[in-house]
Amino acid sequence: MGCSQYSAAHHLVWCGSLLACFPPGAVQGVAEEGPAPKLDLAVPSRTDTMFGRHGRNRAMTVIIGMDPHKRSATIEAIDSTSKVLATGRYGTDTTGYAEMLTAGRQFPDRVWAVEGCNGIGRHLAHRLVHDREIVIDVPAKLSAQVRVFATGNGRKTDPVDAHSVALAALHAPNLRRVEADSELIALGMLADRRDELGRTRTETVCRLHRLLLELIPGGAKTFLSARQARELIAPITPADAAARVRLRLVVELIEDLETIDRKTKAADKELRQLVTERGSTLMDLHGIEPSSAARLLADTGDIRRFRDRDRFASWNGTAPLDASSGDQQRHRLSRAGNRKINRVLHIMAIVQLRNRTPGRVYYDGRRAGKPRWKRSERSNADSRTWSTPRCSPISDGVIWQAREGNRERLLTPARPVPTRTPILRTSHIPDPPHRLTPHPQRRLDIEGCQ
Repeated sequence: MGCSQYSAAHHLVWCGSLLACFPPGAVQGVAEEGPAPKLDLAVPSRTDTMFGRHGRNRAMTVIIGMDPHKRSATIEAIDSTSKVLATGRYGTDTTGYAEMLTAGRQFPDRVWAVEGCNGIGRHLAHRLVHDREIVIDVPAKLSAQVRVFATGNGRKTDPVDAHSVALAALHAPNLRRVEADSELIALGMLADRRDELGRTRTETVCRLHRLLLELIPGGAKTFLSARQARELIAPITPADAAARVRLRLVVELIEDLETIDRKTKAADKELRQLVTERGSTLMDLHGIEPSSAARLLADTGDIRRFRDRDRFASWNGTAPLDASSGDQQRHRLSRAGNRKINRVLHIMAIVQLRNRTPGRVYYDGRRAGKPRWKRSERSNADSRTWSTPRCSPISDGVIWQAREGNRERLLTPARPVPTRTPILRTSHIPDPPHRLTPHPQRRLDIEGCQ
C-alpha cells in the first residue's frame, strides 16, 4: 500500500515523507499553540479489530489512553480516526477513580490503554480489570517513540502523554492484554520481597566487613555468616570508647543479619509452596530456586502469548541482536528485554556451568570442535581468522540456535588475534587487541651515550 492510500485513509495531505504528514489546513513548519499538541501519522491503523487473549476479535471504536501517576491520572478518548472525543484529569482515590470510570463508560465499545502496567500504572490497570474493563498495556518506550513525531516542539505534559498512549494503542498490533491473576500477583510480590532481602543482606555484610576490618587485623573472610561473625568478635575486648562503639555496632549488624536470614528462609519456604501448588516443574531445573521460579511465572504470565521460543528469547533479552554491516556478519548480546528474567536465566546458566549438569555437557560439546583457525584468502600469510562465535551458554541453547546460520562464516579482524577461550560476554564492546608476540625489549646503549 502506498503512502497516498495511507493519506486517503487518515485524511492526510502528502508532504513528501512517509513518516509524517499534515492534516488539511495545517501549515508545515509552524508549531500550533495549545496545551496538548496532536500527532497525525501516515501509518495503517488497526481500527477494525483488536486481538484478544484467546484469539477472538472484537470491534474497536474508542481507545482511552491513560497517563498514570500515584495520585492522578490523565485520560484521552479517541476514535478510529484519531479524533479526540474526551479528555480529563482525575484523582486515583475512590471518588476520582469512580468519576474516571463513569467518564469512560459513556462510550459503549471502549478499550483502556494504560502506560506502564508493570510499573506506575499497575494499580489503576488492576482496578480496571477487576471492574471488568478491557485494558491493554502500552510500553513507555512505544509511547515515547510516538511523541518523537509530535508537533509540540518537544513538549511533554500529561495530556500529551495520554494522547501518545492512545495513538500507540491505536496503531500498534499485538499489545498485551492485562489480566489480574491473584496467584501470579502474589508470586510477583513475594519474588520482589525476596530480592529486596537479598540486597539488604549484601549491604549488611558489607557494613559488617568494614567494621570487622577495624577490629580484627586482616578482617574476616568474604563469605561470612552471622554465627561466624559472632565467633570472631567473642575474644575481642574493647580498649577505648571508639572500640566499644565499634563492637556494639558489629553486634547490632549481626542481629540484623540473623533477622534477614530468618525472613529469607521463610520467604523461600512460602515461594516453594506456592510454586509447587501451581503445578510448575521449573524447580526441577538445575540452578532454579523458588525465587527464580516465582519470577519466571509472575513476569511471563500466560506463556501462550509467545508464538514460539524465539519470541520468548527476544522478550527476555537472551536472543542476540543482529549488528551486521555490509559484508561483515556479526551479532552482539541484547541489553533489551525483561532484565529480571534475563538475570534469572543468567544465574541458571552460571550454576549449571559450575557443576556437572546437562548444561555443562552441552557447553563442553560446543567447545569440543572450537575454536579453530582458518586461513583468510583476503589476508596475508600472517593474518588468521577465528570462525567461532562467542559463547553465551543459555541452557536451552537459544543463542546458539540463533547463530547457527553464521557459524561457518569467516570474520576477518583488523589485526591478528590469538586463540581465546570462549567466555560469557557482558558487553557488545569488542575486546582490546592482543598481540601475538610481546614488544622487543629495548636496551639503553650506555657506551654510545658517553
